[in-house]
Amino acid sequence: MTESPIASHFIRTRIDEDCAQQTYGDKVVTRFPPEPNGFLHFGHAKSIFLNFGLARDYLAQCPQSICNLRFDDTNPTKEETEYVDAIREDVSWLGFDATGHEFYASDYFEQLYRCAELLIQADLAYVDSQDADAMRATRGTLTEPGRNSPFRNRSITENLVLFRQMRAGDFPDGTHILRAKIDMAAPNMNLRDPAIYRIRHAHHHRSGDAWCIYPMYDFAHCVSDAIEGITHSLCTLEFMDHRPLYDWFLDQLATLDVFQRPLPQQIEFSRLNLTYVVLSKRKLIQLVTGQHVHGWDDPRLPTLKGARRRGFTPEGFRLFTDRIGVSKSDSLIDYSVLEDCMRDHLNDTAERRVAVLDPVKLVLTNYPEGQSEECYAPNHPHHADWGKRVMPLARELWIERDDFMPEPVKGFFRLVPGGEVRLRYGYIIKCTGFDQDAEGRVTCVYAEYDPDTKSGTPGSESRKVKGNIHWLSCDQALAAEIRLYDRLFSVPAPGARREGDAPDLDRDFLDDLNPNAMQIHTGMIEPSLATAAPESRFQFERHGYFVADQVDHTAERPVYNRTVTLRDSWGKK
Repeated sequence: MTESPIASHFIRTRIDEDCAQQTYGDKVVTRFPPEPNGFLHFGHAKSIFLNFGLARDYLAQCPQSICNLRFDDTNPTKEETEYVDAIREDVSWLGFDATGHEFYASDYFEQLYRCAELLIQADLAYVDSQDADAMRATRGTLTEPGRNSPFRNRSITENLVLFRQMRAGDFPDGTHILRAKIDMAAPNMNLRDPAIYRIRHAHHHRSGDAWCIYPMYDFAHCVSDAIEGITHSLCTLEFMDHRPLYDWFLDQLATLDVFQRPLPQQIEFSRLNLTYVVLSKRKLIQLVTGQHVHGWDDPRLPTLKGARRRGFTPEGFRLFTDRIGVSKSDSLIDYSVLEDCMRDHLNDTAERRVAVLDPVKLVLTNYPEGQSEECYAPNHPHHADWGKRVMPLARELWIERDDFMPEPVKGFFRLVPGGEVRLRYGYIIKCTGFDQDAEGRVTCVYAEYDPDTKSGTPGSESRKVKGNIHWLSCDQALAAEIRLYDRLFSVPAPGARREGDAPDLDRDFLDDLNPNAMQIHTGMIEPSLATAAPESRFQFERHGYFVADQVDHTAERPVYNRTVTLRDSWGKK
C-alpha cells in the first residue's frame, strides 16, 4: 500500500505557526494520555495516530520532537497494571515506540502536591468541608451563579494544616476536599472553584498505600503536561470548556515560578463517532460483563484487542484516520469507511487461498480413480513475484454448496444439471447428476471433465463458459473452524429512538445487537492454512479476508476469523 500524503488540518496549521515563530524552539512535544482503567478502542487509534504521528512528522523540522505515552493513573479504585500492559501493547501494535518516553501521572504525585500547597499559600486554593450534596447545591446552574462555600475564607494557615492532615490520612473519605479559589459566579461552570484534591483511602497499582489523597483530572493533566514540557496538548471537543481552567492553573503556577513560559497549549479536535458501534466505556463493560461477547478481545468488539484478533491491520487504521481527517466539528463516520480501509490494505498485502465454507462433494466420474495432478494458483494476482502454489486435483473434490442449484433461478451461472462451469485453475466440467437425502438436501454432485480445457494449457480458452467455481481436493483439504464475523449491531445508532417510537420509550442499546454478528462453520481449507502462524492474513477467494485466530488457531485445530467481506454488503440492506 502506498504511503498517504500528509494531510493538512487546523492543528498542523497551528504547529506550523509555532515552528515558524520558534515558540517552543526546535521541538513539538505531544502526548497520548490514556487512563489505565480499561482497554483501548477505535477512537483511541485516532488519537494515537494524531499525537504520535505529529511528533514523527515534525522530527526533521524540529529534531527534539517526541510523543510521550503517559498513563493518567490518578484514580486508584479503577486502574490496574493489566490495562497498562494492554495499552502499551496496543500502541506498539499500531507502530509506535514509546521506549524512553513512557510516564505516569503517579510519577508526579509529590510535584502535584507541592503545586497544590503553593496555590494554598497564594490564597488560590482552600479546603472545603461541605459534603457532596451541599457543594452541588451551591454550584449554581448555567443561568444562575453559584454561591461561595462557608469555608472559602479560611486562613492560609488553616488550609495548609488541613491539607497536610488530609495527606497524613487523618480524615475519612469525603470529609474534606481541596478546591481552587477562582469565581463562583463564572459563566463557565468549570471555573466555579473546581476540586483539586479528594481523599481516597485506596491502594494504588504503583504507589501502593503511600497516598490517600489524589489529584483531580483537570489539575493533574495540565500540571503533568507542564512537567513533561508538552507543547501541544491535543484532546477531544468535550474538553473545550475545560481549557480556561487548564490555562488558569498553568498561568498561576507560572506566576509562582513553578513553570516557565511559554506554557503548553490545549487544542481540541472532534472525537471519533462511528456508526454500528458503541465506544462508551460503560456500554463496552456492559457488553463484556453481560456475556454478550466473549471478552475484551472478542473480534466483534470495537476494542483494539478485538480488532487485532479480527484481522484488522495497523496500516488499515492509519489509512482510516487519514481519510476521516481532523476537524473541530463532530461528524458521524459510516462504519463502511473503516471496512473499506481494511480492504484496501489487505487487497494489496494478503496472499490468496481457497477455502470451501459449506462443502458438498463433487465427483468427476470420468477422472481416473487414484490419480491426481497439479494445478497452479497465483499467491497474488497483482504480485507475480510472489509465485504460485500447487493445488492437487483429483476425482473427488469439495465445492461450495451454493455453487450448485438443482433447479436454477434466472441469472444463476454456476453449476446446474446439464450445465458447464470452469473449475478455477482447472478444467471445464459438465454436471451429469446429483444425489439428495430424504429432506431434499444435496449430498453429492456428479460431473464429467473435459481433459482439453485445463487452465494455462494451449487451447484451454477455446471454449467459454460463464461460471467459475472454486474447489479443493478431498484427499488434501483439511477441516477448519471458520468464524464469520460481522457488525455487532444491526442499526447505525444502537439504542437511539427510531421513527414511530413512543415519545416516552427508553430504548436499550442491547436490543439492537445483531444476532448474526458471529456465525461458525466447519469448512475445508488448503493444507498450508493449517500451518500458518496465528495472525497470518489471507484472502479466501470469493469469501473475503480472513486471519488465523490469535488465540485458538493451531495446526491440529485451524481457526480462521473473517475480517471483512470482499465488498460492502450493508449498503444493499
